[in-house]
Amino acid sequence: MKTKHTLRATVAASALLLASLSAHATNGMLMEGYGPQSLAMGGAATAFDNGTAAMMNNPATLQLGANGSRLDVALGVLGPNVKSSMTGMPTASSGGTSYVMPAMGWVRKDDRMTWGVGIFGQGGMGTEYGADTFLAMQSGKDVRSELAVGRVIFPVALKVNEHLNLGASLDYTWASLDMKMAASGAQLGGMVTGGSNPIAMAAPMLAGAPWARIDFSNSNKFTGAAKGSGWTGKLGLVFQASKDLSLGVSHHLKTNLSDMTTAATGASMSAPDMGQGAFSDTGKISVINFQMPASTTVGLAWQASPKLMVAADVKRIGWSSVMKGFSMRYDSAAMGGSLNFTMPQNWKDQTVVALGGAYQLDEAWTLRAGYNHASNPIPDGTVNPLFPAIVKDHYAAGFGYKVSKAVSVDAAISHAPTVTVVNTSGQMPLTISHGQTNYQMMLSYRY
Repeated sequence: MKTKHTLRATVAASALLLASLSAHATNGMLMEGYGPQSLAMGGAATAFDNGTAAMMNNPATLQLGANGSRLDVALGVLGPNVKSSMTGMPTASSGGTSYVMPAMGWVRKDDRMTWGVGIFGQGGMGTEYGADTFLAMQSGKDVRSELAVGRVIFPVALKVNEHLNLGASLDYTWASLDMKMAASGAQLGGMVTGGSNPIAMAAPMLAGAPWARIDFSNSNKFTGAAKGSGWTGKLGLVFQASKDLSLGVSHHLKTNLSDMTTAATGASMSAPDMGQGAFSDTGKISVINFQMPASTTVGLAWQASPKLMVAADVKRIGWSSVMKGFSMRYDSAAMGGSLNFTMPQNWKDQTVVALGGAYQLDEAWTLRAGYNHASNPIPDGTVNPLFPAIVKDHYAAGFGYKVSKAVSVDAAISHAPTVTVVNTSGQMPLTISHGQTNYQMMLSYRY
């Protein structure tokens, strides 16, 4: 029973820490497509006009749109289905099954230049497990994590000549995090890498505790208890190789987020009574140097016929430079001193292939379909049950409808079939499954 208890602690701690990192379990922490036109085509978007979502894809494609002003208002819903099981334990199902992601973009374009502003949700998913699941470690409280990553984007695109367009964006990025984590005292102690007294003296005392908790969470649906921000950007180009073929390249810089921190008393550590009274302390959590990775995408769009366009993108995401480990620091307000925690992650770089097509039925209707395949960046030994970014394939479809010359509607659905992984790094195998269905809809107004 003690072995099972320790393993449950390891699973819970690992799961919740990594859950806090993950914005989306789609292409790792990144969405498979930004904007319904891209999503419906499997995420391809680097070499054709896809509206103001180009701010998140390739800003150079903004210059491919019509002259004038354009306003896009979009809403996305992420629908994960995450379950985990262990021999002798009831299957635990995450209650976090729907996460809303709004977006808005506005641009002004003429023959030579496009500029504008946009707000896009890059994150917005998490997990919710009840107090009665094995992940709660019999602590009597639920466990949860929710990460939100968003951007305010200032793009510009320039027409160099009849064949070449260049683009760039300056992005203000923010991130916030909620976490309620349960682990055994021994497991929590195993993650401690340093600290200062007096709170550091408590770590060895907790080693024998059946559970210990770190909690920082608020009731705000739009921002978490720990917050950070910073600046980053993107570069892109589109080259018209021929009348029917365009080529695109985009590079997204790694973010430069500040540490996500709570208020001075926005976090707590606790453990049950072990004969000397229950342990309880309040303080501040800092999530140290959490960043979103750099990525590079190359793509093409081919107008195969007057009605049919085919597109393909290949993306390389640099997870290995930002996901070697996950670190937090707890600064005690009640006792004083600090504790540092680190968990190795060792993610691998990821290759994503996106394929899609758009068929124009008539002047009003356009039908789209696509496929997205990504390699799994997470080693089996560190994959976790609360937010496993293990899905590989997405099948997508959608449509566009022109209500009038000025108004149009686009919608898309993407489904990732359930993937099951068995983590055998512990003393007992842990089976984890994750499937997902996502939706996006956008209303566009041109004037």
